[in-house]
Amino acid sequence: MFYIPIIGSILEGAGTIIDKKIIIKHKVDYKNYTVYGFLALVLVMLPLIFFFWEIKPEAYSIKNILIFMLVVLFSILANLLVFYSLKRKDVTELEPIRLMQPLFTVLLAFILSFFFITYSTERKYSILILALIASISLIASHVRKHHLVLNKYIIAALLGSFFFAVELVISKAILPYYSSLTFYFLRCLLIFLITAFIFHPSIKSIKNKTKLLMLLSGIIWVAYRWILYYGYLALGIVFTTILFILAPIFIFLFARIFLKEKIKLRYIIASIIIILCVITAIILEI
Repeated sequence: MFYIPIIGSILEGAGTIIDKKIIIKHKVDYKNYTVYGFLALVLVMLPLIFFFWEIKPEAYSIKNILIFMLVVLFSILANLLVFYSLKRKDVTELEPIRLMQPLFTVLLAFILSFFFITYSTERKYSILILALIASISLIASHVRKHHLVLNKYIIAALLGSFFFAVELVISKAILPYYSSLTFYFLRCLLIFLITAFIFHPSIKSIKNKTKLLMLLSGIIWVAYRWILYYGYLALGIVFTTILFILAPIFIFLFARIFLKEKIKLRYIIASIIIILCVITAIILEI
């Protein structure tokens, strides 16, 4: 089972680089990319959904419908913020911030353990200390000449990572009532419809080559999410997270090869510290 999430970490790295390439190299507005990126996801899953469609009766309760709508809301916010941050910042510079998502996930699960039985196994005070260490290393990586550099793109990436963590944590509460593909299909379909209604994007401004890249990105992210949800259900949030922390290695590597980005030492050090914190937190949990 362990190699499956490792494949997922490679997919995450590849998907991130392709998203950056589309937004910057192909000059696609982040709002348009949010809309048509999710359309691509829906189109990729459409032929598969007939074979993997499954919704249990529990999914139709008022409480679980509300949770699903919260998943959609936080997903929209997270994607808009992350795509916005990719417009201006190098992937390698954003990576230490994106690495906060696993810690946010563990921390939120810890907090919810006081209120919900579903998360009762996630309660450990040592995680709070590790989260603090990781946060300090993140802040330190953006201090230059005794001044903290946190511009709007970095803040957007940080908030996006937090909202993704919220989405993933609350998703666990209702995932057992769907097949993984059904859950992701419905999530993406709603996000596409809502963002298309809000932004009214123009498909004519997107070139055919860009559309093909969007479909490729869609295939990668569908496979990634299927693996992620599989891991949550079969292995649990904590153990899946430790296997997915390999993603930054591939992101740095792909960014260097395909985007020709320089990898600054302070970002590598901050990433290593955060990865060590994540590993330690997960080891303490299992």
